[in-house]
Amino acid sequence: MNQARTVALLTPSYHKDLERFALLCDSIDLHVKGHERHYVIVADDEIPLFSRFNGEKRIVLPSSKFLPKWLRLIPPFLLRRGRRLWWSFRSGPVHGWHIQQLLKISAVSALPEERFCVIDSDNVFFRPFDAGAYAGGERAPLYVERGAIEADAPMHAAWTRSCDRLLGQAETAFPADDYIGHVIVWDKRSIQELTQTISAAAKRNWKESLCKTRALSEYLLYGHFVRNSPALLQAHEIVTEGLALAYWDAAPLDAPAVASMVEQAPATKVALSVASFSNTPVSAIRRAVGLSRVEVKDIAPAALA
Repeated sequence: MNQARTVALLTPSYHKDLERFALLCDSIDLHVKGHERHYVIVADDEIPLFSRFNGEKRIVLPSSKFLPKWLRLIPPFLLRRGRRLWWSFRSGPVHGWHIQQLLKISAVSALPEERFCVIDSDNVFFRPFDAGAYAGGERAPLYVERGAIEADAPMHAAWTRSCDRLLGQAETAFPADDYIGHVIVWDKRSIQELTQTISAAAKRNWKESLCKTRALSEYLLYGHFVRNSPALLQAHEIVTEGLALAYWDAAPLDAPAVASMVEQAPATKVALSVASFSNTPVSAIRRAVGLSRVEVKDIAPAALA
Protein backbone atom coordinates (compact mmCIF):
# COMPACT_ATOMS: atom_id res chain seq x y z
CA MET A 1 0.00 0.00 0.00
CA ASN A 2 1.32 3.43 -0.92
CA GLN A 3 1.87 5.79 1.99
CA ALA A 4 -0.06 9.07 1.88
CA ARG A 5 2.02 12.24 1.48
CA THR A 6 1.79 14.91 4.15
CA VAL A 7 -0.11 17.98 2.96
CA ALA A 8 0.01 21.63 4.06
CA LEU A 9 -1.80 24.76 2.94
CA LEU A 10 0.27 27.82 1.98
CA THR A 11 -0.88 31.45 1.72
CA PRO A 12 1.33 34.51 1.26
CA SER A 13 -0.60 37.64 2.23
CA TYR A 14 -0.24 41.32 3.10
CA HIS A 15 -2.06 44.06 5.01
CA LYS A 16 -4.34 45.21 2.18
CA ASP A 17 -5.71 41.66 1.93
CA LEU A 18 -6.34 41.35 5.67
CA GLU A 19 -10.12 41.28 5.45
CA ARG A 20 -10.10 38.78 2.58
CA PHE A 21 -7.50 36.67 4.35
CA ALA A 22 -9.65 36.55 7.50
CA LEU A 23 -12.55 35.26 5.41
CA LEU A 24 -10.29 32.61 3.85
CA CYS A 25 -9.22 31.43 7.32
CA ASP A 26 -12.81 31.24 8.57
CA SER A 27 -13.77 29.18 5.52
CA ILE A 28 -10.76 26.85 5.93
CA ASP A 29 -11.59 26.30 9.59
CA LEU A 30 -15.17 25.43 8.67
CA HIS A 31 -14.72 23.39 5.49
CA VAL A 32 -11.15 22.12 5.03
CA LYS A 33 -9.55 19.04 6.59
CA GLY A 34 -6.74 16.61 5.87
CA HIS A 35 -3.83 19.07 6.15
CA GLU A 36 -1.00 19.20 8.68
CA ARG A 37 -0.55 22.97 8.78
CA HIS A 38 -1.69 26.20 7.16
CA TYR A 39 1.42 28.32 6.66
CA VAL A 40 0.90 32.07 6.25
CA ILE A 41 3.80 34.23 5.06
CA VAL A 42 3.79 38.02 5.49
CA ALA A 43 6.34 40.83 5.57
CA ASP A 44 8.26 40.98 8.82
CA ASP A 45 6.76 44.31 9.88
CA GLU A 46 3.24 42.92 9.35
CA ILE A 47 3.67 39.97 11.70
CA PRO A 48 1.88 41.83 14.57
CA LEU A 49 -1.08 42.47 12.26
CA PHE A 50 -1.46 38.77 11.41
CA SER A 51 -0.33 37.16 14.68
CA ARG A 52 -3.91 36.71 15.91
CA PHE A 53 -4.40 34.10 13.18
CA ASN A 54 -1.82 31.77 14.75
CA GLY A 55 -3.41 28.61 16.07
CA GLU A 56 -3.06 24.88 16.47
CA LYS A 57 -2.74 24.32 12.72
CA ARG A 58 -2.05 27.85 11.41
CA ILE A 59 1.41 29.40 11.63
CA VAL A 60 2.27 32.96 10.57
CA LEU A 61 5.88 33.23 9.34
CA PRO A 62 8.02 36.25 8.37
CA SER A 63 8.99 36.61 4.73
CA SER A 64 12.66 37.11 5.70
CA LYS A 65 12.75 33.38 6.52
CA PHE A 66 12.43 32.63 2.79
CA LEU A 67 13.90 35.65 0.97
CA PRO A 68 17.59 36.04 0.14
CA LYS A 69 19.61 38.22 2.52
CA TRP A 70 20.72 40.48 -0.34
CA LEU A 71 17.14 41.56 -1.11
CA ARG A 72 16.02 44.54 0.97
CA LEU A 73 12.61 46.13 1.52
CA ILE A 74 12.61 49.84 0.68
CA PRO A 75 11.11 51.91 3.53
CA PRO A 76 7.49 52.89 2.74
CA PHE A 77 8.14 56.64 3.16
CA LEU A 78 10.46 56.53 0.12
CA LEU A 79 7.74 55.15 -2.15
CA ARG A 80 4.73 56.59 -3.91
CA ARG A 81 1.20 55.27 -3.40
CA GLY A 82 2.33 52.99 -0.60
CA ARG A 83 3.39 50.15 -2.90
CA ARG A 84 5.91 47.79 -1.38
CA LEU A 85 9.20 47.43 -3.23
CA TRP A 86 12.29 45.32 -2.64
CA TRP A 87 15.69 46.20 -4.07
CA SER A 88 19.09 44.69 -4.75
CA PHE A 89 21.96 45.58 -7.09
CA ARG A 90 21.77 41.94 -8.21
CA SER A 91 18.20 42.24 -9.47
CA GLY A 92 16.91 45.80 -9.55
CA PRO A 93 13.42 46.55 -8.13
CA VAL A 94 11.11 43.67 -7.21
CA HIS A 95 7.44 44.38 -6.49
CA GLY A 96 5.17 42.72 -3.94
CA TRP A 97 3.30 40.45 -6.38
CA HIS A 98 6.65 39.17 -7.67
CA ILE A 99 7.85 38.64 -4.09
CA GLN A 100 4.79 36.51 -3.33
CA GLN A 101 5.70 34.18 -6.20
CA LEU A 102 9.25 33.86 -4.92
CA LEU A 103 7.95 33.18 -1.40
CA LYS A 104 5.70 30.34 -2.56
CA ILE A 105 8.55 28.52 -4.30
CA SER A 106 11.01 29.10 -1.49
CA ALA A 107 8.59 28.05 1.25
CA VAL A 108 7.53 24.81 -0.48
CA SER A 109 11.20 23.95 -0.96
CA ALA A 110 12.03 24.57 2.71
CA LEU A 111 9.00 23.55 4.78
CA PRO A 112 8.69 19.93 5.97
CA GLU A 113 5.50 18.68 4.28
CA GLU A 114 5.62 16.74 1.01
CA ARG A 115 2.70 18.42 -0.81
CA PHE A 116 1.28 21.93 -0.64
CA CYS A 117 -2.06 23.42 -1.61
CA VAL A 118 -1.18 26.99 -2.59
CA ILE A 119 -4.15 29.25 -1.87
CA ASP A 120 -4.12 33.03 -2.29
CA SER A 121 -5.94 35.39 0.07
CA ASP A 122 -8.80 36.16 -2.32
CA ASN A 123 -10.24 32.64 -2.09
CA VAL A 124 -13.06 31.38 0.11
CA PHE A 125 -14.18 27.77 0.56
CA PHE A 126 -17.93 27.20 0.47
CA ARG A 127 -17.99 23.37 0.45
CA PRO A 128 -16.12 20.64 2.34
CA PHE A 129 -12.66 19.93 0.96
CA ASP A 130 -10.33 17.15 2.07
CA ALA A 131 -6.89 18.49 1.17
CA GLY A 132 -5.20 15.26 2.20
CA ALA A 133 -7.38 13.10 -0.02
CA TYR A 134 -7.00 15.49 -2.98
CA ALA A 135 -3.29 16.28 -2.74
CA GLY A 136 -1.74 13.49 -0.67
CA GLY A 137 -2.02 10.52 -3.01
CA GLU A 138 0.74 8.71 -4.86
CA ARG A 139 0.46 11.17 -7.77
CA ALA A 140 0.07 14.91 -7.25
CA PRO A 141 -2.72 16.62 -9.23
CA LEU A 142 -1.41 18.95 -11.95
CA TYR A 143 -4.07 21.38 -13.14
CA VAL A 144 -3.89 22.26 -16.84
CA GLU A 145 -6.12 24.11 -19.30
CA ARG A 146 -4.98 22.75 -22.62
CA GLY A 147 -4.12 25.15 -25.46
CA ALA A 148 -5.54 28.16 -23.60
CA ILE A 149 -2.69 30.63 -24.25
CA GLU A 150 -2.38 32.24 -27.68
CA ALA A 151 0.91 33.75 -28.90
CA ASP A 152 -0.51 37.28 -28.66
CA ALA A 153 -1.94 36.92 -25.13
CA PRO A 154 -0.85 40.17 -23.42
CA MET A 155 0.55 38.61 -20.22
CA HIS A 156 0.34 34.83 -20.45
CA ALA A 157 2.43 34.59 -23.61
CA ALA A 158 5.26 36.60 -22.04
CA TRP A 159 5.06 34.45 -18.90
CA THR A 160 5.26 31.31 -21.06
CA ARG A 161 8.38 32.58 -22.86
CA SER A 162 9.96 33.41 -19.48
CA CYS A 163 9.42 29.80 -18.42
CA ASP A 164 11.31 28.55 -21.47
CA ARG A 165 14.20 30.89 -20.78
CA LEU A 166 14.42 30.19 -17.03
CA LEU A 167 14.30 26.43 -17.52
CA GLY A 168 16.64 26.35 -20.52
CA GLN A 169 13.95 24.65 -22.60
CA ALA A 170 13.07 24.87 -26.28
CA GLU A 171 10.47 27.50 -27.18
CA THR A 172 6.94 26.43 -26.37
CA ALA A 173 4.59 26.20 -29.35
CA PHE A 174 1.38 28.24 -29.18
CA PRO A 175 -1.39 27.84 -28.32
CA ALA A 176 0.24 26.80 -25.06
CA ASP A 177 -1.17 25.09 -22.02
CA ASP A 178 -2.18 27.16 -18.99
CA TYR A 179 -1.46 25.96 -15.44
CA ILE A 180 -2.80 28.96 -13.50
CA GLY A 181 -5.55 28.28 -10.98
CA HIS A 182 -6.77 29.13 -7.49
CA VAL A 183 -6.21 26.01 -5.36
CA ILE A 184 -3.02 24.62 -6.88
CA VAL A 185 -1.05 21.61 -5.62
CA TRP A 186 2.75 21.55 -5.67
CA ASP A 187 4.99 18.60 -4.89
CA LYS A 188 8.02 19.44 -2.73
CA ARG A 189 10.48 17.22 -4.62
CA SER A 190 9.37 18.72 -7.92
CA ILE A 191 9.86 22.26 -6.58
CA GLN A 192 13.34 21.40 -5.36
CA GLU A 193 14.27 19.99 -8.77
CA LEU A 194 12.73 23.08 -10.38
CA THR A 195 14.97 25.44 -8.41
CA GLN A 196 18.05 23.33 -9.20
CA THR A 197 17.20 23.43 -12.91
CA ILE A 198 16.79 27.22 -12.92
CA SER A 199 20.12 27.66 -11.12
CA ALA A 200 21.88 25.34 -13.58
CA ALA A 201 20.35 27.00 -16.66
CA ALA A 202 21.38 30.51 -15.58
CA LYS A 203 24.57 29.56 -13.74
CA ARG A 204 23.39 31.67 -10.81
CA ASN A 205 21.17 31.14 -7.77
CA TRP A 206 17.54 30.56 -8.76
CA LYS A 207 16.29 33.35 -6.48
CA GLU A 208 18.44 35.85 -8.31
CA SER A 209 17.17 34.57 -11.67
CA LEU A 210 13.52 34.95 -10.60
CA CYS A 211 14.11 38.44 -9.20
CA LYS A 212 15.67 39.51 -12.50
CA THR A 213 12.73 38.15 -14.52
CA ARG A 214 10.13 40.83 -15.10
CA ALA A 215 7.36 38.65 -16.63
CA LEU A 216 6.75 35.71 -14.35
CA SER A 217 4.04 33.25 -13.34
CA GLU A 218 4.96 30.74 -10.67
CA TYR A 219 2.14 28.37 -11.66
CA LEU A 220 3.14 28.36 -15.33
CA LEU A 221 6.76 27.79 -14.30
CA TYR A 222 5.86 24.72 -12.24
CA GLY A 223 3.55 23.34 -14.90
CA HIS A 224 6.06 23.74 -17.74
CA PHE A 225 8.80 22.14 -15.67
CA VAL A 226 6.74 19.08 -14.77
CA ARG A 227 5.33 18.61 -18.28
CA ASN A 228 8.87 18.60 -19.70
CA SER A 229 10.24 16.07 -17.18
CA PRO A 230 9.07 12.51 -17.94
CA ALA A 231 9.92 11.29 -14.43
CA LEU A 232 8.07 14.11 -12.69
CA LEU A 233 5.14 13.89 -15.07
CA GLN A 234 4.75 10.26 -14.02
CA ALA A 235 4.50 11.47 -10.43
CA HIS A 236 1.57 13.77 -11.33
CA GLU A 237 -1.99 13.22 -12.47
CA ILE A 238 -3.30 15.68 -15.05
CA VAL A 239 -6.56 17.32 -13.98
CA THR A 240 -8.52 19.64 -16.26
CA GLU A 241 -11.22 20.68 -13.81
CA GLY A 242 -10.24 23.43 -11.36
CA LEU A 243 -11.45 23.42 -7.77
CA ALA A 244 -12.53 27.06 -7.69
CA LEU A 245 -15.00 29.36 -9.39
CA ALA A 246 -13.40 32.62 -10.52
CA TYR A 247 -14.84 36.09 -11.08
CA TRP A 248 -12.51 38.41 -13.03
CA ASP A 249 -14.85 41.18 -14.20
CA ALA A 250 -14.40 44.78 -13.05
CA ALA A 251 -18.02 45.34 -11.97
CA PRO A 252 -18.62 44.70 -8.26
CA LEU A 253 -20.99 41.93 -7.16
CA ASP A 254 -23.61 42.15 -4.45
CA ALA A 255 -24.44 39.35 -2.00
CA PRO A 256 -27.33 37.89 -4.08
CA ALA A 257 -25.09 37.73 -7.18
CA VAL A 258 -22.34 35.92 -5.25
CA ALA A 259 -24.91 33.61 -3.67
CA SER A 260 -26.27 32.77 -7.12
CA MET A 261 -22.76 31.82 -8.32
CA VAL A 262 -22.26 29.57 -5.31
CA GLU A 263 -25.70 27.93 -5.56
CA GLN A 264 -25.22 27.15 -9.25
CA ALA A 265 -21.64 25.90 -8.86
CA PRO A 266 -20.94 22.39 -10.18
CA ALA A 267 -20.34 19.76 -7.53
CA THR A 268 -16.62 19.75 -8.40
CA LYS A 269 -16.18 23.34 -7.19
CA VAL A 270 -15.31 23.88 -3.53
CA ALA A 271 -13.97 27.45 -3.50
CA LEU A 272 -14.65 30.89 -4.95
CA SER A 273 -12.18 33.58 -5.98
CA VAL A 274 -13.46 37.10 -6.57
CA ALA A 275 -10.84 39.47 -7.97
CA SER A 276 -10.08 42.26 -5.53
CA PHE A 277 -10.06 44.87 -8.32
CA SER A 278 -13.81 44.29 -8.77
CA ASN A 279 -14.26 46.04 -5.40
CA THR A 280 -16.86 43.46 -4.40
CA PRO A 281 -17.41 44.02 -0.66
CA VAL A 282 -15.96 41.24 1.45
CA SER A 283 -19.08 41.49 3.60
CA ALA A 284 -21.17 40.53 0.56
CA ILE A 285 -19.03 37.45 -0.03
CA ARG A 286 -19.28 36.56 3.66
CA ARG A 287 -23.08 36.72 3.59
CA ALA A 288 -23.26 34.72 0.38
CA VAL A 289 -21.19 31.83 1.77
CA GLY A 290 -22.78 31.87 5.23
CA LEU A 291 -19.83 33.32 7.12
CA SER A 292 -21.18 36.74 8.07
CA ARG A 293 -20.97 36.08 11.82
CA VAL A 294 -17.56 37.77 11.92
CA GLU A 295 -16.78 41.09 10.29
CA VAL A 296 -13.07 41.98 10.15
CA LYS A 297 -11.88 45.54 9.74
CA ASP A 298 -8.58 46.45 8.18
CA ILE A 299 -6.59 47.85 11.10
CA ALA A 300 -3.33 48.34 9.21
CA PRO A 301 -1.20 51.21 10.49
CA ALA A 302 -1.16 54.31 8.33
CA ALA A 303 2.48 53.63 7.47
CA LEU A 304 1.44 50.41 5.73
CA ALA A 305 -1.59 51.74 3.92
